[in-house]
Amino acid sequence: MTPAEEFVEFAQAAAPRLRRTAFLLCGDWHAAEDLTQSALAKVFVSWRRIRRRDAAHAYATRTLVNTYLADRRLRRVEEVLTASVPDRPAETAGPEDRLLAVSALAALPARARAVVVLRYWEDMSVDQAAQVLGCTPGNVKSQTARALDKLRAGLAGAEAETGIAAAGGSPRDSKAAPDG
Repeated sequence: MTPAEEFVEFAQAAAPRLRRTAFLLCGDWHAAEDLTQSALAKVFVSWRRIRRRDAAHAYATRTLVNTYLADRRLRRVEEVLTASVPDRPAETAGPEDRLLAVSALAALPARARAVVVLRYWEDMSVDQAAQVLGCTPGNVKSQTARALDKLRAGLAGAEAETGIAAAGGSPRDSKAAPDG
């Protein structure tokens, strides 16, 4: 199998997960598709240098996050907080809750959004997220704590504004506090 064929096989398998991660980073499916394509194009350029094929997905995820952050640095758009993460679990989570959560995530600054997505969507440890972001574990912990505070405040405001009670807990509530 040629390297190009290997890459096509990898890209077909990895694209859906990368696209979902990209959506959580940018909050728009069309932009997520573009971001995924840009990241995969960069991975293709480096494909021959990737020695460990089992690490290709981690490399692609890091490339995706770096591409997102570089793009955000180029066009600083001010976003308004519209939702926050509640402190208590709700009975059921409906589509409104999901929209509020995605909206609250979209209101975070780019770096904070990247930390939350890596820690809670990609289920990375503090050390893994720090490696992907190229910063210290302490930086990841502090950014996670601040981002979660902003999510909670934003969702509380959206709940009061819309009258829709946002769903609370998730299976990852035990991770809600930064690792000490």
